[in-house]
Amino acid sequence: MNSFLQTILIILLAYYGLKIIFKFSKPYLIKYIAKKVNERFGQAFGSDFNNTSIKKEDEGAISIDKSQASTKTSSPEVGEYVDYEELE
Repeated sequence: MNSFLQTILIILLAYYGLKIIFKFSKPYLIKYIAKKVNERFGQAFGSDFNNTSIKKEDEGAISIDKSQASTKTSSPEVGEYVDYEELE
């Protein structure tokens, strides 16, 4: 009976010990895996995703990008453009 209780105690201590260790090592493990995946994608596509060409703006800065208005014109070869709405 005494060895049975020792076995249960050892199993519980190992379980909770590993649970605590994984709890504290999980962020480092995730960062390592993300770094490796990033390196593999960089090798596959020939670029490094860490150095993107996206311009970082200051927090709170407002920028308005105007796009060109698209004009819907019809060509004589295709026919007339008909704008429609789908009904349910």
